[in-house]
Amino acid sequence: MTSTTLLIDILGWLGAAVLLVAYALVSSRRVEGDAAGYQYMNLGGSVLLMVNAAFYGAYPSAFVNVVWLGIAVFTLTRALRKPVPGRD
Repeated sequence: MTSTTLLIDILGWLGAAVLLVAYALVSSRRVEGDAAGYQYMNLGGSVLLMVNAAFYGAYPSAFVNVVWLGIAVFTLTRALRKPVPGRD
């Protein structure tokens, strides 16, 4: 195993762990699905898994993570544009 392969494997496992923790937090109602922290975890985890899947030629999995990333970016963008009560 080369050092590049090891790094890609570590990134993939880290991405999987981040997504699973995010899902567990939402499922246990500790965070809301539109919370910025949850979406940042989705964004980071999906990027790491996307890199891993693309490296190994698992293009369907890479595609799913591109979509997952897009959803996170869309949700974060929408949240940032949402007016804050009391601010003009």
